[in-house]
Amino acid sequence: MKVLFIFDFNPNEMKAIFNKKHYFLFFFLPAFLNCCNAPSTMESNTKITKSEIRNTDEGYRIFLNGEPFFVQGAGVTEGSVDALAKHGGNSLRTWSTDNGKEILDRAEELGLKVLMGVWVGLERHGFDYNDEKAVKQQLERIRKNVMELKDHPALMAWGIGNELNMESQNPKVWDAVNEISEMIHELDPYHITTTSLAGIEKKDVNFIASQAPDLDFISVQLYGAIEIFPELIEKSGYRGPLLVTEWGATGYWEVGKTEWGAPIENNSSEKADGYLRRYKNSILSQSQVMGSFVFLWGQKQERTPTWFGMFMPDGNETESVDVMHYAWNGQWPENRTPRLHDFTLEVQRAANSIKLKAEATYSAQVKVTDPDNDGLIYRWEIMRESTSNKTGGDAEYIPDRINGLFAENPDSLARFSAPAEPGAYRLFINVEDGNNHTAHANIPFLVEN
Repeated sequence: MKVLFIFDFNPNEMKAIFNKKHYFLFFFLPAFLNCCNAPSTMESNTKITKSEIRNTDEGYRIFLNGEPFFVQGAGVTEGSVDALAKHGGNSLRTWSTDNGKEILDRAEELGLKVLMGVWVGLERHGFDYNDEKAVKQQLERIRKNVMELKDHPALMAWGIGNELNMESQNPKVWDAVNEISEMIHELDPYHITTTSLAGIEKKDVNFIASQAPDLDFISVQLYGAIEIFPELIEKSGYRGPLLVTEWGATGYWEVGKTEWGAPIENNSSEKADGYLRRYKNSILSQSQVMGSFVFLWGQKQERTPTWFGMFMPDGNETESVDVMHYAWNGQWPENRTPRLHDFTLEVQRAANSIKLKAEATYSAQVKVTDPDNDGLIYRWEIMRESTSNKTGGDAEYIPDRINGLFAENPDSLARFSAPAEPGAYRLFINVEDGNNHTAHANIPFLVEN
């Protein structure tokens, strides 16, 4: 059954919309409308997973082949899909169709479903939605991708574009999204379509309602702001079904900063506490929300190597993975990650905007406990502060590591020499339990002559 948008509009807004000849049906179309467009071969191909949205007593829900499916998913990186299935996830999302067949095949082997991302050009990357030729070429590229993947049994839905409202000025992007959605529904009447917004604001919701009504529902992505997600939904006026396609640690744009502008990152235990609180209060509590994809089930450099990743660069799991295991299964994993209680540099914390003298000697201390009383291994390092100004998850370089600064064999208490070159740096501590789990924290500091 196709779900259309449901909004609250005041009379003036309604008049403006109807003057533009955009007419909305505030009800559900019967399921047989999609069936009328079904290719005759579908009846013989029982492997396709048909997705639809229904409004149930519990709220909006995705149904797969007639069975309710609450999305317990993650945005994954290469190599972390197996761990998602192991910890009780039931789905994953991608941002493009790159390696789509391989991803779908592996998901099918593990019993996972896939929200397949369709990459759509971003204005901040130079895509011009006034360029009709470029828009047409994009549509044809996507058409080929859809034809290749539409019948795979692991496919759950199509995600058209990612955060197209970020740093965007041209509303024609939503015309293109609607055209893509119409094309997908024509080729593939068995899978629903969505687009993922950065945040949820009334202006973006209204643009989609007026210019991309073919979408089956809206998806949203929030970090620190997910703490007030219920209020944001209310302000947006959107009353239809929702997925949260990215959420996780508080973003580097949402936290306090040092005097020289370095964002202050929460430690791994603070992040884990936030994941659990946000999942309970802002995802499970909302009847419009059909599930979510936690971010990031993997690792990437974004201001630091640990900011959003729920895994470490070496593949070790953080406490946030434990939390999602608990959220999805109702019980904790058999072996849990060390818990980090405090981290100081010269008895100061990151918020103190710590300044050190070049080549002078200093001490740092971390306080950690392990729920399983595993023996702990302490790994210290110092990196230059990232100077990246990228946004929206665009690829960043990894800052240099400064070697040779620590005294031999540091444990929970470490002594080190400040770098010789003035500038901004970070002190990192990773505490491992020998069972592929790591607690982590970092403190930015400034070296002066």
